[in-house]
Order: sequence, then C-alpha cells, then structure tokens
Amino acid sequence: MPFKFRDIFAKVSTSNVSGSKISLFGFNFNDEVNYKQVSKFSWGSNGFGSKFVVVPGGSQTLIDGNFAYSKYSMQLKEADEKPRLSETNGFNMAFNFTYFSSNDEFKYGLEVLGFKTNFKFYNLLGNKFEQAENTTEFGAYLNYKKVWSKVVLNPGFRMHYYASLGEAVPEPRISVKYNMFDKFRLKAAAGTFSQNLLSATSDKDIVNFFYGFLSAPESLPEEFNGEEVKSNLQKARHIIAGFEWDLPLHLSLNVEGYVKRFNQLININRDKIYEDTQENADKPDELKRDYRIETGTSKGLDFVLKYDYKRFYIWAVYSLGFVDRFDGKITYQPNFDRRHNINVVTSLTFGKSLLWEADMRWNFGSGFPFTPTQGFYPYLNFGDGIFTDYTTVNGYLGVLYGDFNSRRLPYYHRLDFSIKRTFVVTKKSNIEASFSISNVYDRRNIFYFDRIRYKRVDQLPFLPAMGVNWTF
Repeated sequence: MPFKFRDIFAKVSTSNVSGSKISLFGFNFNDEVNYKQVSKFSWGSNGFGSKFVVVPGGSQTLIDGNFAYSKYSMQLKEADEKPRLSETNGFNMAFNFTYFSSNDEFKYGLEVLGFKTNFKFYNLLGNKFEQAENTTEFGAYLNYKKVWSKVVLNPGFRMHYYASLGEAVPEPRISVKYNMFDKFRLKAAAGTFSQNLLSATSDKDIVNFFYGFLSAPESLPEEFNGEEVKSNLQKARHIIAGFEWDLPLHLSLNVEGYVKRFNQLININRDKIYEDTQENADKPDELKRDYRIETGTSKGLDFVLKYDYKRFYIWAVYSLGFVDRFDGKITYQPNFDRRHNINVVTSLTFGKSLLWEADMRWNFGSGFPFTPTQGFYPYLNFGDGIFTDYTTVNGYLGVLYGDFNSRRLPYYHRLDFSIKRTFVVTKKSNIEASFSISNVYDRRNIFYFDRIRYKRVDQLPFLPAMGVNWTF
C-alpha cells in the first residue's frame, strides 16, 4: 500500500498531594501517500506545549492554563506538476479561573492566539491563489453554572477580538437541563460563533486530499445576494435540543435535534478567471475575486443508545443529517453531506484479573455527493496566445462536468475488531499486547474514482496488525 508514516510523541507529568500538576509534551508526525501517476500527498506536524493546574490551599478557586506552539504543513503534487501548498504555525496561551460554591460554579478566563498561514493553490484554469498572513486574536469569557433541585442553568458570554481585521465579535451562549422525572431529563443549548481560520478545498479535484488553511481573507466580493459584505469572518448560530432517558435493563437513550445556520461562510473561488486588477474593474466579482461568500444550513437528529453492565459495553448511534450551501446562484450539498450514519461499538473485559479486552466497531454510511462526468473534450490552453495554431496543436483531455454534486457514491460499511492482553510487570509497569483487524469482511469501499483513467480506487482492504505498548 502507498502509505508511509512516522509518529513521535513524548509527555512528562508531575503532581503533588494538593492536586496541583503540570505536564510538558512534544510531538513530530509525518505522513505520506503516493498514488503513482495520479497524485502525491504529504503532511506533517510538530510542536510542543504545557498544561498546568494550581489548587491554592484554603481557596475555592482553581487555576489552570496552557501554552502551546505547533506547525502543520501539507503539500499535494498532481499530474499538472503545479504544487498545492499550505502551512500553518502559531501559538496559543490561556489562563482559566474557576470558583466553586455550594451549588454554583463561576468560570472566567483569557486567551491569546497568534498564527501564520502560508497558502498556494492552482485551480483548473491554472490561476494561482497565494496568501501569506499573520494573525493575532484575543479572547475573554465568562461562564456561570447554577444548580437548583431540578434545573441546571449555564449562561455564558465570550468576546473575541480579531486584531488583524480590527473586528470584535460578542458571542453569547446558554444551555439548560431540566430533570422532569428521576430518569428523564430535557436539555437545550444555543449560541453564536465566529471564526477567522478557514479551509480551502476544491470539490472538483479527483481526490480531495488538499484542503489548506487560510486566515483574514481580503479579496472578498463587495456584495452577496444583494447585500453589502461588512465582515471578513465566518459566523454561525446554533440551536440544539433533546432529552436523556435512563431505561430499564441498564440501557440509556440520548436524543438530540439541531439546526445550525451559517450566516457567512468563506470559500475559495474555483471560478476565478481574471486577476483582481484595475484593468479588470468592469468584470464581475465572481470571476475575479479570490474568495466567495456562501451561506449554509445544517440540521438533523442524533440517537444514542447505550448498554453498560459490569464488564460489557455497547454504544449504538444513528444520525440523520441534511447539509446545504448557497453560493449566490445555486443551492447544493457539499461533499461531506451524509444522510444516514450508523456506528455500533462494543467492548468486553474478561479473563482472570480482567486482563483481556475485546473491542469491535461497525460503521455504516450512505454515500457522499459527487459531480458526475458528462463528457470529454479537447482542452486548448492557448499557451502561445494569439500565435497558438489551434488547427494543428494537440489539446489536453478536458472534462465536461454534470450538475454539481448531483449524484451519490455507493454506501459504505466496515467492521473492525481488536483484542488486547495486559501483562503486569511491576506495580508501576505494564505491557499491552494487541492484535487487530481492519475491514474484517473485506468490504470494497470506494475511496475515489479516477475520471480520466476510468478506474475505481478502494479504501483499506482486510488488514491485520499487531502491536506492543510498554507503560512505566
């Protein structure tokens, strides 16, 4: 298989009898997949950081915080030999204070983030998108939790300041839980959210490996759907409601419905033809701007059924979801829209001294949207301008696409199994030996379809693996 990876992670933790503790960690991950004559994708990350908790003696306030730095990079090389590159690196620092009383909890804190994004991308027309941006953000929040006999109320408020954009965004949130009966609880939550960092993908790539990261986009349309664009941020409002029910026979049911309205989404403009210069001032924004504005809605239902008794555990989830986007012209389903999704997870601990553990996971999902191929044509790029002899030059194979994301891929399902045995070496040292199988019944699940070569490429086949983990 064309996969390579190297993962290194280290962590050191220390604590004292009062409950105060600190941990330091570092990591370096590098991965690569190489599909010959199609694409080569590599990605990696590295970083370090620390977390701490301070429990002052005789005080009802808990202090915790963190500091971390990380770098993430990815690069995609395809047949056109034009590299797609994205790098993100930065730091985040936060301090949180939690005050406890008999039935109340009051939490507040500060956060500082700074990061840099470097992005380079080519669309199907060969137009280059490039951005290097430094961003600093400041956040402050208040969160209050009040507990009555049957009600838990949790209002909160966050103020986030995006220094690179000069924009401050208030974000109120609230959640409530009502214990209607001893074994039945109602719950609801709502909030507003904003985000500067965004991913840039091309749904028309044969394999959508490359998604990239951008920040503080500036080349936005001046109007969207007849209204002036006043913000460079992505914004959303979420509403969630449901109930929890403790059933007989060690069962519990959790049901949640949600509606998420995305007031403004920012996406890379795949239809860009002209450069955004003074000479092209008369061209429409959708043909010259680097980015486009979209709105969207996500709604659905989640059902979670749990069985937990002694050493046997079952977790079953069914999700029904509907996601749509509006780009100013058409409403479409994005390539991550999945109508039905089922997960069943089981775990059993057994044997003498309970040193054996067996786990199983089965996942079923309906197909993701894709854009069908309507036909092919000879594509001429007119590399020599007006001197191109289009009567004799050989063109490239161009693809004529059908309606965007109007079809669905086949259904997906897979069974994974693992078994683990723990060996006690000393009081402070254990060895875990494990054996696992991915895709137990060797289901052929589609990964992508190569339009040009008319070839289907599947995901992981039947794959056994063994491992040893030593804890000391």
